[in-house]
Amino acid sequence: MSQLIIWNEEPGGNIEHIEAHGLTVVDVEYVLATFESEDVSRSSGRPCVFGYTPDGTYIIVVYERLEDDTLYPVTAYPVPEP
Repeated sequence: MSQLIIWNEEPGGNIEHIEAHGLTVVDVEYVLATFESEDVSRSSGRPCVFGYTPDGTYIIVVYERLEDDTLYPVTAYPVPEP
């Protein structure tokens, strides 16, 4: 089953949040497809995944599940490797 990922290009949208941390839509989509572990964000309580971007940066992606096959990435940023 494929996943639909919702992106918001407006000011304050999720693209702006990830770009503020030096990441791209491609980075986030890659990690959502190939993540290494799952957890729950300690600060927001939202689901999150951890994984490596295509260039090898280890990141967290915090998201909301809108439907079974639809995700809205809230933010993403580099974190220390486990």
